[in-house]
Amino acid sequence: MIVPIIFLIICIVGSFFTGLPFGFLLNEMVIRLSRNLLLVMSLILPVITGLGLNFAITLGAIAGQIALIIITNYTIGGFKGFILSIILSTPFAILFGYLVGRILDKARGKEMITSMVLGFFANGIYQLVFLLFAGTIIPIRNKELLLASGIGIKNTVDLANIKYSLDYLIPFHKIDIGLFKSLGKYPITTYLVLFLFFLLLNFLLKTKLGQDMRAVGQDLEIARVSGINVRRTRIISVIISTVLAAWGQIIFLQNIGTMQTYASHEQVGLFAVASLLVGGATIDRASWKEALIGTFLFHFLFVISPLAGQNLLGNAQIGEYFRAFVAYGVIGLALVLHAWEKDKVKTRLKDLPN
Repeated sequence: MIVPIIFLIICIVGSFFTGLPFGFLLNEMVIRLSRNLLLVMSLILPVITGLGLNFAITLGAIAGQIALIIITNYTIGGFKGFILSIILSTPFAILFGYLVGRILDKARGKEMITSMVLGFFANGIYQLVFLLFAGTIIPIRNKELLLASGIGIKNTVDLANIKYSLDYLIPFHKIDIGLFKSLGKYPITTYLVLFLFFLLLNFLLKTKLGQDMRAVGQDLEIARVSGINVRRTRIISVIISTVLAAWGQIIFLQNIGTMQTYASHEQVGLFAVASLLVGGATIDRASWKEALIGTFLFHFLFVISPLAGQNLLGNAQIGEYFRAFVAYGVIGLALVLHAWEKDKVKTRLKDLPN
């Protein structure tokens, strides 16, 4: 737990330099946890199955955004629009997850870099479709979605029709007690949904499929000899991960209320992976506990770093640079440690007597 402990110390020290009240920070973290946690949880199953950190959840985020563009095109809002976007995103996510799973299964031992490249490739296809085909090959009913030329979706899509459609489905009044005076409304419904996903994830890992995933993650060859369909298990793991990422992106964007058509999905994989690693997970070990701890610590740092940088050094941009450094640095450190551990294991095996 050395990584989360270090981050906790940094967050505590940094919070003192922000000068922000405890209630404000707590309220920010309640909101950020609710909108980011499912995206981080979508990484857990591929790690357990031995696929490493699945940067290709970007494709899941793209599936979610495709669904949001569809419901915005037909001006369907409210909770009905939210549910419809979940339904529409699912077949796209299953298809993308199946294709990614097939490719990652053929790239055994290089899954992480392959998933990262797949994310970049999918982003190019996504931009081609919505910049060139939307308004030409793909008919767009809502002309407000289109650029001035009539071809291509605008850079920013207004999601006001579904904003907070899940978060505040169950109303929650403002708290005005002691330390919690500045707390606003809690996204109770979102937390109930997240709790349901926690239960489903734990249930899945206790089933035959979940045990197969663990076995495949521990040793592919032993799992195959034991009669487990390794390829099928790995593909199912990626499909579930991609579907969860699609739903997580929809939950994220309904809280934000706007969608950056060509940017909202780009950093999803990076920030989700960094959050999971900050929570103490590794390339071959992760659980919902690391997802919860890491999401809290990583996004707490996001809240405090600009203001702490401003108060300490007179420049808020330094705080922005620091959190970007942390995001990439944590991933890089995890990869180095993983390679070091594998090298140690190989050395020990070589030293064993025949």
